[in-house]
Amino acid sequence: MHSLTKTALSFNGIGRRCVALNRFSEARIICRGLTCAAEHGEHENELYDVIISGGGMVGTAMACSLGLDPNLEGKKILLLEAGNKKVMDKVPDAYGTRVSSISPGSATLLSGVGAWDHIMNMRCKPYQKMQVWDACSDALITFDKENLQDELAYIVENNIIVAALTKQLENLSDQVRVQYKSKVVKYIWPKSHQVADAIPWVQVTLANGQTLQTKLLIGADGPNSMVRREAGIPTVKWNYDQSAVVAVLHLSEPTENNVAWQRFLPTGPIAMLPLSDTESSLVWSTSHRHAEELLQLDEESFVDSINTAFWSNENHSELVETAGSLFRTALSVLMPSAGSARQLPPSVAGIGPKSRVMFPLGMGHASEYIRHRVALIGDAAHRVHPLAGQGANLGFGDVACLTQLLSQAAFNGKDLGAMQHLLEYETVRQRHNLPMMAAIDLMKRLYSTNAAPMVVLRTFGLQATNTLPAMKVSMLSPL
Repeated sequence: MHSLTKTALSFNGIGRRCVALNRFSEARIICRGLTCAAEHGEHENELYDVIISGGGMVGTAMACSLGLDPNLEGKKILLLEAGNKKVMDKVPDAYGTRVSSISPGSATLLSGVGAWDHIMNMRCKPYQKMQVWDACSDALITFDKENLQDELAYIVENNIIVAALTKQLENLSDQVRVQYKSKVVKYIWPKSHQVADAIPWVQVTLANGQTLQTKLLIGADGPNSMVRREAGIPTVKWNYDQSAVVAVLHLSEPTENNVAWQRFLPTGPIAMLPLSDTESSLVWSTSHRHAEELLQLDEESFVDSINTAFWSNENHSELVETAGSLFRTALSVLMPSAGSARQLPPSVAGIGPKSRVMFPLGMGHASEYIRHRVALIGDAAHRVHPLAGQGANLGFGDVACLTQLLSQAAFNGKDLGAMQHLLEYETVRQRHNLPMMAAIDLMKRLYSTNAAPMVVLRTFGLQATNTLPAMKVSMLSPL
């Protein structure tokens, strides 16, 4: 019931529905520039070309990307963020618990909007290799670059990414207006066809009573997106009956620490991502009950649990080991130079103070990314399990694609909220996102059992994949 087949059947955008737009007064364009919500009287009923709802990593990147596009110069762009402005004058002493694995493609996007240099100057850890292995067998797969000067990806704290993008927005105040502490309470949607005496824009009402209008509303407001819900866009979603426990780990001794480690346990994957030569980030996906137990452990017991999860062979069986050994021998005869040697992860000595937290996991996908004058990006459109570290990258891919299409529409003198280029955005991104989401969901389910037949099958699959460089490269998907 929870396969992505159900999702795939709902993608074609058939039967798109729009709700009626209430009549409201004609918009006035008054002024531009950075402002705060207290000045909302000046901007009552102001008409914008684009309003972005949600100022997290993806929404803020969208605002920067549009604000820097030369074809969109002169367009009125507004970013609405319900929270406070994320200011970071200096690098925090302690690492944040929420981090993202930023692909080279996402780094290129962040560089293009002027944020990457700031991120690199603050705190960013590249890694050149990722090793994934099964707790129920000796099967492993290693992802790396032939030239170790190239980075496979970068581990960056989410709050540093947001702070860098926010700083860049300060330099774009002539192109992008930002309102912090701006909670949206209502959207009124236009009809897809002409209505007498009605202005065909989206109307946005804020908690302070301010009303705004926009030719295109971009929903970047997360997995519980109000934009998606109020637009009536169906979502295929389910919970995984898992929670992720995250923490900052102190390693037993300094190391180059340029490898990301992930082991699939029967209860879920555990990952250790490099932050520095002495610290790593933990993402441990497990049952809700076990996650709660991990949070209650004292530090020493928690550290012991982490080291055991990475090192213990208690889930191995003689049948699986024998089958895996025979298959590995056969592969070595067919492809003697293929494969990769096993490495051992560093041991953990302690955790950062107050860095242990947990959050529930699930999968979600909007059956439509767009409606008339509405587009969804990031977690508002798709939510994935963190086992592949692709959540942020999928969102930044949305930003790059939508910016390109809106830029071309502006260059051609088209209406930014028109369905033609929005449909192209939906098609392009769903073709990219769906295979990735399906693979992540399949991998999660494949490794959620320690039944011997299934373990043997995935052992063969992992070993075979590890000997095929072309297949491994294809799995490292770009934006």
